[in-house]
Amino acid sequence: MKSILLTPLALTALLGACAEMGTDVDPILDGAPNARFESDLAACRDLARNQSQLDHETMASAALGAGIGGLLGKVDEDGDALGGAVVGALAGAAAGVSNASDAREEIVLNCLRGRGHAVVG
Repeated sequence: MKSILLTPLALTALLGACAEMGTDVDPILDGAPNARFESDLAACRDLARNQSQLDHETMASAALGAGIGGLLGKVDEDGDALGGAVVGALAGAAAGVSNASDAREEIVLNCLRGRGHAVVG
């Protein structure tokens, strides 16, 4: 029963710890930044922060990880299906959060490009 309660808590802690991931990218510019760059960067980072990490892809990754972990735990002679599911869910959620972080980074870079900054990476 404790494992069932710990899974949502661990997922919440994981997402909370990664709240800024992807938004703190330091873009590489082709040339010197203009006077608007810092304010545009702050606005683009805010835009990226508003994109949820707990999206359908992250939830699907967690569910898939839980299923695979549960099956592996059940098959293993010394394994525990519930423990495997918990570990699998955490691993899947971590992968989903990583993908969301990459998407946030792209949002910041594309936003700056859209505002006329020569961002190369």
